[in-house]
Amino acid sequence: MGSEMIGAIGLGALLLLMVLRVPVALAMLVVGVVGFAQVISWGAAIAQLKTVPVEVLSNYSFSAVPMFILMGVLAAHSGMAGKLFHSTRVICGGWKGGLAIAAVGSCGIFSAISGSSLATASTMTRVALPEMERYGYNRGLATGALAAGGTLGIMIPPSIALLIYAILTEQSVGDMFMAGLVPGLLGLVMYALTVSVVMRVKPSLAVAGEPTAWKQKLASLSGLVPFFAVFLVMILGIYFGAFTPTEGASVGAFATLLYALAKGMRGAELWRSVQETLALSSVVFFMLVGAETLGYFISVSRISFSITDFLYGMELSPMVVVLCILLLYFVLGMFMDAIAMLVITVPVVFPIIQSLGIDPVWFGIITVLTVELGLITPPVGMNVFVIKAMAPHVGLGEIFKGVAPFILSDFLRLALLIAFPVLTTLFLL
Repeated sequence: MGSEMIGAIGLGALLLLMVLRVPVALAMLVVGVVGFAQVISWGAAIAQLKTVPVEVLSNYSFSAVPMFILMGVLAAHSGMAGKLFHSTRVICGGWKGGLAIAAVGSCGIFSAISGSSLATASTMTRVALPEMERYGYNRGLATGALAAGGTLGIMIPPSIALLIYAILTEQSVGDMFMAGLVPGLLGLVMYALTVSVVMRVKPSLAVAGEPTAWKQKLASLSGLVPFFAVFLVMILGIYFGAFTPTEGASVGAFATLLYALAKGMRGAELWRSVQETLALSSVVFFMLVGAETLGYFISVSRISFSITDFLYGMELSPMVVVLCILLLYFVLGMFMDAIAMLVITVPVVFPIIQSLGIDPVWFGIITVLTVELGLITPPVGMNVFVIKAMAPHVGLGEIFKGVAPFILSDFLRLALLIAFPVLTTLFLL
């Protein structure tokens, strides 16, 4: 049996294991080890099993992952999220659908120091949903805005997804963060416009909030200061070369810790934050170990080269190939976690992108945006299920119905980024 056939069987086995609900990280690890043994030898596979975890866990670049997670956890537990929503709510006071716009804005700003879509969605749901329900907002609109707003965490830097893509493809983390800035902010603006359009079409879904004076709006900006301070320190420091993206993660985590201590966070709460960070980081690192092992198997099986040769034989244009890959990501996103999807597929598709001469940074941004869509599309939109867990009284059907306009907004944003690549390269280092 040829190595390409073994590679194809391995990928099929991986999909089967995931359908059987085997944890994604474990499925990648098993397929990677067994497949590598079939192509090379069991001795080499066992040796790889001993070295790969050490390589991944000792990789300095990956140390940014727990730092970004710690930032989000500290921000959630220190009360920053509550102050953030209060500030955006006052700023949007009196607007039709203002609370929903405030929720989207809060998600976008919170994600700027969280880096995680799921953390953003769960935190802001706890803070914002009760307020929207108290003011009589349609539950579908309220939860849909929070589910969509949570996806901004995967694009607005610092982003764990962009970090992992950069490391897997050996791209500059700083370039990926800067490239994600405009698409992320564009998503924030388009989501706010989506709420306004929905309000114009169906004004009965929400009521206008309590009007606030300009003096109140200006005073409320103080609640945004901690977020913008941490965000600007990291982004400007990276942009001007004061520190690397990995060091920037530590700087941001330290700044957030100082804020938490200033607000009275002490022993038990700090320990709980550390425990939550360790638990979430362990999941991510287990996935990275599995992905690295699977990547070695894919490399020796040469299946990615076979796929490349097949596409060349079809004489498709590079853009058609990109659209086919994005379609694959969109379909996979309906069933898989975003990070898992990236670590599984990037080692397969990236050699194809390189061979076609496509800008890897631009491709990374549109890939992450397509993966982001999977967080809110049925049947397994992870953000939707997170919000369902936080609000069990709201039906899944209501949430998916409420998030539908935001899915259309994301398709429009994806089309803009494909048509105008300059939107991703505007702030590159």
